[in-house]
Amino acid sequence: MSDATDRSDAELATAAATGDERAYAILVGRHKEPLYRLLRRYLGDADEAYEAAHEAFIAAWSALARYDPGRPFGVWLRTIAINKARDRGRRIAVRRLIFGSRSFEDSEAQVRPDAALSADEAMIEQEQLAELDRAIARLPLALRAPLILTAIEGRPQQEAGEILGISAKSVETRVYRARKLLAQTLDGGLRSAGLAPRTLVR
Repeated sequence: MSDATDRSDAELATAAATGDERAYAILVGRHKEPLYRLLRRYLGDADEAYEAAHEAFIAAWSALARYDPGRPFGVWLRTIAINKARDRGRRIAVRRLIFGSRSFEDSEAQVRPDAALSADEAMIEQEQLAELDRAIARLPLALRAPLILTAIEGRPQQEAGEILGISAKSVETRVYRARKLLAQTLDGGLRSAGLAPRTLVR
C-alpha cells in the first residue's frame, strides 16, 4: 500500500471528506506555503495573510463534501482563500479609514539577498523588491489578485479566472491595467529614491 503522501490532491481530498484528518493535514502541508504567499501579496500584511490562510483551510475542511475531484484542489482552495482575503481586505480598508495606513514592511517582506551580490547591490535589490511589494499592496483589489495569480504565481489566465469567478478576458484586461499602474508607481517611487527602475512584473 502506497504512503498517503504519494496520493494525489484529489485522492487526499476525497479521503478527507470522509473524516480522514491525516489526509487533510497532508493537503495543508502541501498548500500552506504557496497559499500564504498568495495571500501575503494580496493583502499586503503578514498577520492578515496568516489569518486568512487559516480561515481558508478551516472553510475548505468544512466544504470538502462539495469539492469536485475533477477540479484541481489548488484552484478550489485558492477560490476560497481569495474570498476570505476579500472579506479581510474590506475590513482592513475600514480600519485604515479610521486609524490611518500602516507600513507593510516586515522581516518576511525582505528577500534574502543573492550571495553573489555585493553589499550595495543586495541593498538595492532588497529596496526594489520591497518597493514592488508596497506598490502591489496599493493596487485596487480587483487588479491585485489577477496580477498575483498570473504574473507572480504563473497561473494561466483561464485558471486565474476560475479562482476569481471572472472570464479569462477580464483577467487579461485587469492584469494589463495592474501592470500599467505598477509601472507608473514604481518608476516614480524608485526614481525619487535614487534607484533605477526595473521591470519585475512583465
